[in-house]
Amino acid sequence: MAYDSIFKADLFAGQNIIVTGGGSGIGRCTAHELAALGAHVLLIGRNADKLKSVTAEIVEDGGKADWQTCDIRDEEAVKHLVSELIRKHGPIHGLVNNAGGQFPSPLASINQKGFETVVRTNLVGGFLMAREVFNQSMSQHGGAIVNMLADMWGGMPGMGHSGAARSGMDNLTKTAAFEWGYAGVRVNAVAPGWIASSGMDTYEGAFKAVIPTLREHVPLKRIGTESEVSAAIVFLLSPAAAFISGSTLRIDGAASLGGRAWPIHKATNSESYNGFHRAYLPDVLKDKE
Repeated sequence: MAYDSIFKADLFAGQNIIVTGGGSGIGRCTAHELAALGAHVLLIGRNADKLKSVTAEIVEDGGKADWQTCDIRDEEAVKHLVSELIRKHGPIHGLVNNAGGQFPSPLASINQKGFETVVRTNLVGGFLMAREVFNQSMSQHGGAIVNMLADMWGGMPGMGHSGAARSGMDNLTKTAAFEWGYAGVRVNAVAPGWIASSGMDTYEGAFKAVIPTLREHVPLKRIGTESEVSAAIVFLLSPAAAFISGSTLRIDGAASLGGRAWPIHKATNSESYNGFHRAYLPDVLKDKE
């Protein structure tokens, strides 16, 4: 089997595209789709075993991929990483700023270290990657960047550190799009809602118990797939989005809209798209479908 993308097979032929956080979840799925569309995918993360595994999957499926570990929160490490990628592979045509992480906690219980760690991972690291890719490569030939946000439009109760970082990334996306447009660099973002990915299995306790019920708060009455996020990222990287820059695309089944005063009716015609042939359902959602 191969990735069943809705885009043409040679869309990114000859292009080098970086995917941070490419060892699992949405990053893994996006890397597979980009490779299926002809891109040479450069997987970045902190877990070498995961990166090796995804690279092997892509190569087995006939795609091109390489991997390299890096802590994107480390400025000097990011500078060196981008320099090495360019030296080995040539110009960087696309960047998917997907790496991130957080833990559930009310604001009153988050200490300074925990808050700063999440902000550095979800905002500072993405800034460093985008800045270095622009300065060292895209400023000379153009390119496209897609940043990862989340559904934080009504605040992010239980994950205020991540909400603050993701909100900052939304603004950073707009600023970068304006400042770097002269060089032919487009910068956009995606903001997924509840997506069935491996990250769901990292949560424990009360938050884990809530996950299977999340679909009831989505007007489409389902949880999204990794492929639905990947497809949006691919579109924003593609020539079809050549005049789109500074935008954030919500991928949440309209969950971020409306309010409690308006009831969500039973869904009747909501079907998901899942083109990822190696996708698997998180354990927390098994037997809940």
